[in-house]
Amino acid sequence: MVDGLVPKKMFFTKGVGRHTEFLESFELALRDAGIEKCNIVTVSSIMPPSCKIIPKSEGLAQLKPGQITFCVMSRTSTNEPNRLLAASIGCAVPADPTQYGYLSEHHSFGQTEEKAGDYAEDIAACMLATTLGVDYDQNASYDERKEIWKISDKIVKTTNIVQSAIVDKNGLWTTVISAAVLLLD
Repeated sequence: MVDGLVPKKMFFTKGVGRHTEFLESFELALRDAGIEKCNIVTVSSIMPPSCKIIPKSEGLAQLKPGQITFCVMSRTSTNEPNRLLAASIGCAVPADPTQYGYLSEHHSFGQTEEKAGDYAEDIAACMLATTLGVDYDQNASYDERKEIWKISDKIVKTTNIVQSAIVDKNGLWTTVISAAVLLLD
């Protein structure tokens, strides 16, 4: 029986691109993130069990031109002058390495990097908490929920990566991306 395509490693990256053309701004964001040479396949929000988070530099070194590359990606674009945009990925890692974790994508307009990152991280942690049966008040603040997750001993780590940008006054297309890149070996 084939074991399937279960990633063993993962790294986070982000980028921003600006251009007069929409597609070119996306390409430049991919270049800024270092993943432009890959054939990107976006996947949903599961961090595989025992998946090791590695540094970006180590992950980029493993990519080959034309490689099919799976990632959870958040992407936002606009050409509205002076508009603030953000793309963030949240991550929640379970304490038990045999359990799967969660990744979340969040893209927004008008949110600071901190707010967009906290929001994405909160979404990932909420999804993991409900899977693990951690009891928490959904109406509690993010900081209160974070404390509950820490003391539950079921969620070992939460983190996020965010890319934000402000569109220039002339309205160049601006694209921001954040990605969790999944590696099979």
